[in-house]
Amino acid sequence: MEHAHLPTTEAAVTAIRAIATEYALEVSVTDDIGADQTSRRTSAGVFTVLDADGSLPHEAFVELGGSPSVSVLLFPEDDAKITVDGVDFHDVPRDSVPAFLRSLYGGLAYTKGRVFPPGLRLVVPLPGDETYQELVAGMIRLTPWLSRSMRD
Repeated sequence: MEHAHLPTTEAAVTAIRAIATEYALEVSVTDDIGADQTSRRTSAGVFTVLDADGSLPHEAFVELGGSPSVSVLLFPEDDAKITVDGVDFHDVPRDSVPAFLRSLYGGLAYTKGRVFPPGLRLVVPLPGDETYQELVAGMIRLTPWLSRSMRD
């Protein structure tokens, strides 16, 4: 299944809002617009709004209510960092964010592995052959949602 193309940060925020509505989740969005405001443009001078190519970078931080705890940081470079109950998924393509969230809220995501020795992973399968996995660092981070989603 092909992901919908999300050409802008705003298009991704709109898609996330639709998913929040679908799953009855509260959503909070903080926008940072301009080269001097976005996190990856730390070398931009003060009041430098445009990138060198004349584009206006737009970054958004989205928090979704409910369980699990989820936040999405959308970068102007067409990727995102999604954090699920403290587990960070870096470099998720912006176009994959809606499928990632649908998998998560649709009950397809799960934890697998061993608690000792450490090897517990959060797995988020997407349609097709795309799957994201990240290590769950330490027992202290094993939230009730992560515990409930455990599979052998």
